[in-house]
Amino acid sequence: MQNHSQQYKAQLEEKTHRLASLLARFDSPPLSVFSSEETGYRMRAEFRVWHDGDDLYHIMFNSETKEKYRVDEFPPASATINAVMEALMETIRPQPVLRKKLFQIDYLTGLSGELVISLLYHRQLDDEWESTAAALRETLSKRFGTVNIIGRARKQKKILGYDFIIESLPVNNREFQFKHIENSFTQPNAKVNCKMIEWALSVCESSEGDLLEMYCGAGNFSLPLASRFRRVIGTEIAKPSVQAAQFNIDINNIENVDIVRLSAEEFTEALKTGRTFSRLNGIDLSRYNFTTVLVDPPRAGLDDASLKMIQDYDDIIYISCNPDTLAANLQVLTQTHRVEATALFDQFPFTHHIEAGVKLVRKTNV
Repeated sequence: MQNHSQQYKAQLEEKTHRLASLLARFDSPPLSVFSSEETGYRMRAEFRVWHDGDDLYHIMFNSETKEKYRVDEFPPASATINAVMEALMETIRPQPVLRKKLFQIDYLTGLSGELVISLLYHRQLDDEWESTAAALRETLSKRFGTVNIIGRARKQKKILGYDFIIESLPVNNREFQFKHIENSFTQPNAKVNCKMIEWALSVCESSEGDLLEMYCGAGNFSLPLASRFRRVIGTEIAKPSVQAAQFNIDINNIENVDIVRLSAEEFTEALKTGRTFSRLNGIDLSRYNFTTVLVDPPRAGLDDASLKMIQDYDDIIYISCNPDTLAANLQVLTQTHRVEATALFDQFPFTHHIEAGVKLVRKTNV
């Protein structure tokens, strides 16, 4: 029987073969493969809560049988999450005001060690809950450092501390700080995320001109990549992410990045037709020379309009969480561009999920 490490190695080899096979039809160079740690890699975790008489504990559900099982520790989660899980339950169990109709607990942390714990309820939260939760936060913070508590119920969100952490990511011997907001998307595997950013930096070493990042979130790629380009613009439609990105620009003292709250379609319209949007904040797009575009689309990949849009750029960096839709999109993109570099980032070890990176450059004969 395979041990844990053998199982991980075999599964990573299978993923590598699967992705390489999908990319082979595009004359792709050999994959760069970035492995994950086998435990302690997840910076986010969500658990349902099971009430069993006086007992109370985290549960998860078997993906195949749908049967619930008790979870007192969760090896994929970070050391911070594992350290606090049982201490949290020990504190909540004897306190009716905290445990009553509690049905889910979410954890968000980072390499920085800061932590947000979200407690989700099927009841309204009152002043008694808030004062008791404040005492809980103080107890946990004394043991584990910076801990923030959020209480969520229907049309309610009570924040004890902050609803975000400040993450610190080491990228090529420089520390980047990022605000990660509770209930917003962040890369779950922080160390593999650093490898993704470093790979993106490596394939842009000879880049010139300006970078456009579509769907940039809080600037996970935009900010580190600013060192490779004259100027960077990131587009994002989610207001909290735009605000976080601006915070991240300021805290990292980066002066050549702008984040605009526009859809990719709106931005392209402004770029091509000169249409003005108040949300461009006075940015003069005619002063930019966009040579490179970075996209990190959802699992469905890019639609036809978006594919046509990014073919206008000399260089394309495509980060994908779905190799099948990536391959479908590459059938279009390789009509005008060639694949220069490929990578596999094992964001989700011990699952079938694959995160991939592809760098494309415009063909000279097109």
